[in-house]
Amino acid sequence: MVLWMTVLIAFGIAVGGLTIQCAKWGGFGADESHGVQKVHQHWVPRLGGVPVFLCFAFGCLLWDALGYLSQYAALALVACSLPAFLGGLVEDVSRRAGITPRLLLTLLAAMLGWFFMDGQIRRLDVPIVDELLARSGILSLLITGFAVTGVVHAINIIDGYNGLCGFFSLIAFAAIGAIAALHGDHSLAQAALLAGISLIGFLFWNYPMGRLFLGDAGAYFVGFLIAEFSILLVARNPLVSPWSALLIVAYPVWETLFSMFRRAISGGLRQMGRADALHLHHLIYRRLVKSRQHQDGHRANVLRNAMTAPYLIVLVLLCIVPAVLFSTQPAVLFGFCVVFAVSYIYCYRMIVRLRVPRWLVVRRMATRWLGSLDH
Repeated sequence: MVLWMTVLIAFGIAVGGLTIQCAKWGGFGADESHGVQKVHQHWVPRLGGVPVFLCFAFGCLLWDALGYLSQYAALALVACSLPAFLGGLVEDVSRRAGITPRLLLTLLAAMLGWFFMDGQIRRLDVPIVDELLARSGILSLLITGFAVTGVVHAINIIDGYNGLCGFFSLIAFAAIGAIAALHGDHSLAQAALLAGISLIGFLFWNYPMGRLFLGDAGAYFVGFLIAEFSILLVARNPLVSPWSALLIVAYPVWETLFSMFRRAISGGLRQMGRADALHLHHLIYRRLVKSRQHQDGHRANVLRNAMTAPYLIVLVLLCIVPAVLFSTQPAVLFGFCVVFAVSYIYCYRMIVRLRVPRWLVVRRMATRWLGSLDH
């Protein structure tokens, strides 16, 4: 197992490096260095979804040959994810695919998962709703499609700082795999393990120096897998509470909902979907990562970017750890969802009001340590 995991990681690193060179030679797939949410100034391709997808597809074939995944499961995972991945890839290369077509393609992917992988939301641990879901396949399909597209969109929103989306997704896959393994669902655990391995090659190039970005293809593909695995985890394991799956994705989902509410309050309903630079990760970058090294040039600025992710990973662990430890206890999980939402709002207000403890502000030593990770 360790040998084949190493092979997959090496494959992902190699494909990631080749993707960067192809983008440079062909002059395509580069991310803009300007825009309301942009914090980088260097040339970088946003094609990280390509090595992640290819590594996962290759891994599915390998896992099938080794007997860890059935051939049907391996093919279904790759095939059902294709619409979401391809929609994002068109946007990454052409910059002309709108948000609506991409979300519709993600909805198509969710429906394919509903039909061919039994990725169906049939219970939410809410009595009346559960009865309706059990009786109505159409309602289940609609809620499943809405949930998958919502999670995918939320994952895409947190993609913007080096390592943030990648490390969150890696931790989410680890949590799903751990819960599945604890309940004897070894097939799903292997699929989650494979998805996590597929991210490592990308992270090699992405963190800390941002030589490759995940892009829409990567965010949509990874988001789809997280959403689909979360649904399958609940559907295949009756003891696992849906609140556990929700808690795993609580950070990106709550980030999205809170941002929509914030925009609606300040600018009206028409502003709910408008992009801005007031997400929690933007505030952390501007107000907590304040090392004077940003005056030293490009490299130090990139390291400031990379220091944003660790703050949020700590916040994410407030969700992930209880989601694994209390996966069968709905009341406890609901309580942790509330605790996370309150903690998020408290942190947001604290940063906005400039009442952050000094020890939370990044110092020069932290950015020096990150610089030592540069490969």
